[in-house]
Formats: sequence, C-alpha cells, structure tokens
Amino acid sequence: MTTAMIVFASLTGNTEECTDIIEKALEELGVAVEVVDCMQADPEDFLAVDICLVGTYTYGNDANLPDEIVDFYEELAEIDLTGKIFGTYGSGDTFYEKFCQSVDDFTNQFKQIGATEGAQSVKVDLDPNEEDTKKLEAFAKALVAKVASL
Repeated sequence: MTTAMIVFASLTGNTEECTDIIEKALEELGVAVEVVDCMQADPEDFLAVDICLVGTYTYGNDANLPDEIVDFYEELAEIDLTGKIFGTYGSGDTFYEKFCQSVDDFTNQFKQIGATEGAQSVKVDLDPNEEDTKKLEAFAKALVAKVASL
C-alpha cells in the first residue's frame, strides 16, 4: 500500500482546509495518510513513507516562512530523500507581491535533498474554492500516479 505523510502549517485555517481535501483525495485513491502539524513533525519520518507533502502559508510582506515551520524547514535540509516523491501546496493572498513564496521555498528544499517532484505545486488564493478543490484532487492523483510509475 502506498503511504503518505502530510506536514502542514495553518494560521487562518485555509491551508488546513487544503490539507483536508488532499488527505481525503489520497485516501480515496487507496493511500494510507498521516497528517502532522508542523510543530509535531520530524523530517526523518518522511523516510518511512512513499509521498512527502508539505502545506504552508506565507507570512507577511517579506514572504517569510511561518515561525512555526522554520525548524522543520531547516531540519529537512539535513536528510537525504533521494527516491522519495514530494508535493508542496499552500494558501496565500495575491495582494502580496510574493504569492505563496513559502511553497516555493519548500519545493526548492525538497529538490536540494534529492526528492522528486510528483506534481506541480498548488497555490490557493485565501481559502480553497471549487476550482481549487479540483486542482488539489488532481494534485493528489498526480502524486499517486508518479509513485505507481516508479
């Protein structure tokens, strides 16, 4: 059985709502999913699963990583995820110049530690609407398809 771990940070609940959509979509595809708040997560736990997911919001005008996920981000750089499939997603506000920058930061971090991008990142403006839900479900399908193709 394919396994996945989703690590997320959510301030307003928007990224958590995206997480719920992805979790449900993966489970419907037969994936065993573990969802972990970033404050409780250990990057080494990604070594035990097939699909590694991070969902986060972006904080402030400077497009910073949220404080609560910085440690996880830094510790992630210390492990080798060669052969693992990853996906990143998050919510943001198009009002800001660097829309969902933290999603891009995690994508780059995963690539630097050898993981393979299983699906293009999904960036949601504020809370997920019907179109975003379809994108998140397609994201989940693409991740599972990538694992199956290996």
